[in-house]
Formats: sequence, C-alpha cells, structure tokens
Amino acid sequence: MTLEVRVPQLPESVADATLVTWHKKPGDRVSRDENLADLETDKVVLEVPAMAAGVLTEIKVPAGSTVTSGVILAIIEEGEATASVAAPAVVADPAAASSDPAKAVSEAKLAPAAKRIVAENQLDATQIEGSGKDGRITKQDVVRAISEPVTAHVSSTASATNSGTAAAAVGDARTARQEKRVPMTRLRTRIAERLVNAQASQALLTTFNEVDLNELMALRARHKDRFEKEHGVKLGFMSFFVKATIEALKRYPVINAYVEGTDILYHDYYDIGVAVSTDRGLVVPVLRDAELMSFADVERSVAGFGKRAREGAITLEELTGGTFTITNGGVFGSLMSTPIVNAPQSAILGMHKIQERPVAVDGQVVIRPMMYLALTYDHRIIDGREAVQFLVSIKDSLEDPARLLLQV
Repeated sequence: MTLEVRVPQLPESVADATLVTWHKKPGDRVSRDENLADLETDKVVLEVPAMAAGVLTEIKVPAGSTVTSGVILAIIEEGEATASVAAPAVVADPAAASSDPAKAVSEAKLAPAAKRIVAENQLDATQIEGSGKDGRITKQDVVRAISEPVTAHVSSTASATNSGTAAAAVGDARTARQEKRVPMTRLRTRIAERLVNAQASQALLTTFNEVDLNELMALRARHKDRFEKEHGVKLGFMSFFVKATIEALKRYPVINAYVEGTDILYHDYYDIGVAVSTDRGLVVPVLRDAELMSFADVERSVAGFGKRAREGAITLEELTGGTFTITNGGVFGSLMSTPIVNAPQSAILGMHKIQERPVAVDGQVVIRPMMYLALTYDHRIIDGREAVQFLVSIKDSLEDPARLLLQV
C-alpha cells in the first residue's frame, strides 16, 4: 500500500515550518515511528515519523523548504516492498544520497547536534574523528574539525616563517581569508525579533544586588548525597532560586504581572520560565505551578528540560506561557549582565558566577562565595522600590535558607 507522509498538524500559534533535514533517502527502508525528517518552527524542532514500516520511495519536498500543515513530504511503500526505486526527482541532501558505506557509517554515528552542524557546513562525516562512546561524533568534534584547516594553515605559515619565508607566509595567510554567509535559523530569527520588540516596547531598567551563598552551599553539601539517594536527582542551586523567587513574587505581585494595553494583568499562579542554552539558541521551558512543586520536582524538571532541549525534543507546550523567567549566565562564567525581559513578562532574574571574594562580616574581612543578582524589569508598571525590595527578598531567602521552609 502506498502511504503519504504529510506535515503533522502544527500548533495554532505556528503558521509554517522549515524542513531542516531528511534522515532518509529514496530507497531506504524505514520502521514504524522512525523519524524521517526534522521540521523547525519558531520555537521547537518537530519530528516527522513514519506511519508504517516499508520503503521510502519518493521525497517530494527538499530540505530547506517552507511547509504548512498537511503538505505531502514523501511517499512510503508499506510492507516488504523492494528497495530498488527510480531515481528521485528531488534529493533531500547530497551527503545523504551517497552510496559510500564509510560515509553512511560515519553519519550514523553523528549526535543530533553534530548532524545539524555537519549538514549546515556541508562537511564530510568520514573526515571527522569521534570522541564519544563507540566513536560517536559529538558537536565538539565537528566544531574542532571545522577549525582544523585554520590551525594547519597557521602551522604551515609558522614553518615558513622559521625557514625565512615570512613575507610569503603572510601573503598566503591574507589570500586564505574567507567569509561565509549563513542564513539565520527560524529560532534565531524569532529570538532576534522578540528581543528587539522587548527593547522597543518596554521601559527596561536593571537593578543589582549580591548574595552570600555560604549558608546555602553548606546546607547543600550536608544533604546533597541523601537528597540524590532519596529522589534520584542531584540537588543543584536552581531549586533554591526558584523557591526564593516565588516567595518574593508573592510579596511583590506586580513583578509577576503583564501589561495588556492600558491594563495590568495580575497572576495568582507562578509559572517560572528557566532559560536553557542550546546549539540552536536560547529556549525558555516553563515550570507550571512552580509554587506547588517540591525541591526535587524542580531539579528533576530543570534537568529534563536541559536534556530534551539540547536533543531538540522539547515540546511547544513546554515553551508556552510563563509569568516570570530566571536565566543563569554564571554557567558560562558571566560575573554580571543585564538580561532582557522575556515579553510579555515584566521582569527577569539573572543569576551569575559564584566567586569567592573578600567581604566584611561583623566587622571582619572574610572570604565568602558571592554571586551578583540582576533584575531587569519593565519600569512602566514596576517601580524602583519594588524591584530593589524584590531582589532583597531573594537575597534574604538565599542567605538564610531556613526562610524557604518556614516561608518567612
């Protein structure tokens, strides 16, 4: 039986999608529910699964095309159909169409993030050495492979310099300078639009404070092993920050509100977005009703978000909504920053690197693990007094974690 592979029904808020890549070529056998292609929307990457086992006989839409719900992408011949088919009118990916067994094996070892970079840069997977388990090719392997020609050239110019041909080497280096124009992905384009719109439509201002994490780190050190044993997840810092944020939002509800026209929309629930960095850009999955979650629930959810976001498996529903956002630039070494509000929200909390430095405590100079906190907020509805007191509330909760348990 001949089956049509169609674009799945896209969410109401998504008009169309880009067919990023095909994972199969005409003539390949496919299994039921096997992912055939990736569709990229403004927020997530969606998979196109095979509805039955059989042979992919034809690809109707090439990679890079814009598609809408219901569009026919390919044809599958169900069952034990022969794999010898006519040459396709459309080839999804020249690399995918290769009959080179070595290339097929190398491409099969590509991690999802690595596969995307290989396709975008038209690289030969057989020339990339994998450092992952069983030779799996990681994103870092691909990035290193891209930079290797530059390194080799530098080495050759160094050798030329040592042999007295420095001028010729400099000339070669200048000749080798290149530029590459790469179109922005849909997600990156959408991120750019949202950031520019937030800056243009809101009166953004940032206030700072610093927090001494000595007590929090001591508490975590005492209980992290038992916590992991009891709950099956590591005890990180994000659960404490989420809980401290919720307590502060309860005291200053306008920071959990939106501007809608000439109205202020208040929320009596706390859907906390947690910014996650991926190869494709920043995404913000949401902890729904975070005030009802335990510390273990928060840690488990955040860990799951991070893993699935990097794999491109995060769902659109998980990225929708949110009343307040937390972002952690500290994981990349940032000491201080001014995060941009995730509109239509009215504020965002920025965490930063924990750094030991001398501070004055009870008249004595001591070394403490300190972190700068930043709150960027919409000054149209949030006054400076509320913003500062909000940060002070978070600081107080983190410096004396017992407050989180007693809600004082």
